Amino acid sequence: MRVDIVTKEYPPEIYGGAGVHATELVAALRAAGTDVQVRAFGAERDAPDTTSYGVPAELADANGAIQTLGTDLEIVSDVAGADVVHSHTWYANFAGHLASLLHGIPHIVTAHSLEPLRPWKAEQLGGGYAVSSFIEKTAYEGAAAVVAVSEGMRQDILRSYPSLDPDAVRVIYNGIDTASWHPVVDDDFLASVGIDPERPSVVFVGRITRQKGLPYLLRAAEQLPPEVQLVLCAGAPDTPQIMAEVQELVRGLQATRDGVVWIERLLPREELCTILTAATTFVCPSVYEPLGIVNLEAMACGAAVVGTATGGIPEVVVDGVTGRLVPIDQVQDGTGTPVDPDRFVDDLARVLTEVVTDADRARAYGEAGRQRAVDDFSWAAIAEQTAALYAEVAGK
Repeated sequence: MRVDIVTKEYPPEIYGGAGVHATELVAALRAAGTDVQVRAFGAERDAPDTTSYGVPAELADANGAIQTLGTDLEIVSDVAGADVVHSHTWYANFAGHLASLLHGIPHIVTAHSLEPLRPWKAEQLGGGYAVSSFIEKTAYEGAAAVVAVSEGMRQDILRSYPSLDPDAVRVIYNGIDTASWHPVVDDDFLASVGIDPERPSVVFVGRITRQKGLPYLLRAAEQLPPEVQLVLCAGAPDTPQIMAEVQELVRGLQATRDGVVWIERLLPREELCTILTAATTFVCPSVYEPLGIVNLEAMACGAAVVGTATGGIPEVVVDGVTGRLVPIDQVQDGTGTPVDPDRFVDDLARVLTEVVTDADRARAYGEAGRQRAVDDFSWAAIAEQTAALYAEVAGK
């Protein structure tokens, strides 16, 4: 069986969890013997069985959503000969949907996020958000199967697209390579980026986007004990507006406390593992998170995790075992906005303080988290489940 995987992100061009997922899934599928052709957006790559596709020259000045559709059209014909086409994110969904129609093969979609639950993207894409929403809806409703990366995500899919057959929406978790993501101790590196390994620390890793909840964390950090460091590995802002908001909040914190470290560059894995290993606690203040690979990465490095009790996070973080969950009551308008933002900020600050001021408990959470990542989220098991779904939809 040949499977064509279509993805916007693929090494060396990865900036989010969907790219990590596609990369690790491809490697695990190939290791298990599945014939996989990768069709990825971006610059030419020299990896075997991998083809890259750029934006057609005629669309160089078009809206970003239209550029995406142009790239998708470049991909469609090349999928000929595949038994299954599997797309990741709305960027690739159009190619998968059209390839399914053109070549008469089943299309599987993995849902890493949902456009109806990210209305703030209109800030980023303008009218392109209406285009991306149309593409996602069309692809999901035409797919042979939709993979949700958590049960929470599955429920979001069925609410967002009620015409879907519930039996066609399957849960297959994201995974983590615990051989690559592992504890690393390097105090010299920590010192070089301004982190004191002797002080307790709260670490955030993520893109600067509304869904990641960074402004709430920055407000909560005002309430943390003065000896606690706040380490932000944060970049790739969605819009100038949210970047300006984050910059202002960080400047405010730095004016009232020391130990606020902001690393904007994309860190190599080994360096990120070092920061996560040194963390007293990792924090995921997201208001929307289908699963949160970053939580698995932190757990694999032995960090306790404090995460918002939303989306798929409660399926990863076991409250009181691998970390703590922060309660949140959210507005049901697709934005994930807390009903009472001040209360969410206060709850986040309270839970973070409980964990970061109890080093022994945080260490126990981290040890349990590492074991859970090893036992329950291996890519080999995820590839096995995915390959079984391929065989099912292809009738093989």
